[in-house]
Amino acid sequence: MTYDSVGIWVAALLTLFIYSFLYKDNVLYKFAENIFVGVSAGYLGARLFYDVVMRKLYQPLIAPEPGHLADYWLIIPTILSLMMMLKIVPNAYSWLSRWSLAFVVGTGVGLMIVTYLVSNGLMQVAATINAFNGFADATWGARINAILLAIGVVTGLIYFFFSKEHKGLVFGSCARVGIYFLMVSFGAAFGYTVMARISLLIGRLQFLLFEWLKIGL
Repeated sequence: MTYDSVGIWVAALLTLFIYSFLYKDNVLYKFAENIFVGVSAGYLGARLFYDVVMRKLYQPLIAPEPGHLADYWLIIPTILSLMMMLKIVPNAYSWLSRWSLAFVVGTGVGLMIVTYLVSNGLMQVAATINAFNGFADATWGARINAILLAIGVVTGLIYFFFSKEHKGLVFGSCARVGIYFLMVSFGAAFGYTVMARISLLIGRLQFLLFEWLKIGL
């Protein structure tokens, strides 16, 4: 038996172990689940050590390429990283990890605010306005699409505007229309997620039938 055959058998058995959860929670499922979590954690840890510690810290700081000076600015994130690891050490210095955590959270929030403002705000407004470019010469389908897009954006924003109660002809009606657009978008997102999972299922079934059992070959 070759290494490829052993790999196929291991993959097939682990796949069946995972699908055994459809019957009930059992030892085989827990065994496969623990292997998946352990292998994923080990692989992720190894990749982070190589890509971050070695390539972005050790090489630029300790062993720079010929003709390049050491990047001593990396001492600052190194100190912050060591301070963060003090969290797992039960001593009087564990409070130092809060400085690193505060730096990470503050930087992450600042970057995400800008990202969400551009992607979910400015780009959404730009896409809504650009849909009306050449509106007079566009087809009826493009016109309807532009109008629906504008109505969905405006009514959706009104629904999430909580400074005024959703009552009356304007806010009440627009908020209800916004709910319909939100339900359609949530349904489409859920359907897309289901299709992705079905694609994974089809892929595993094809593996079991054609590569493991070799049916039809």
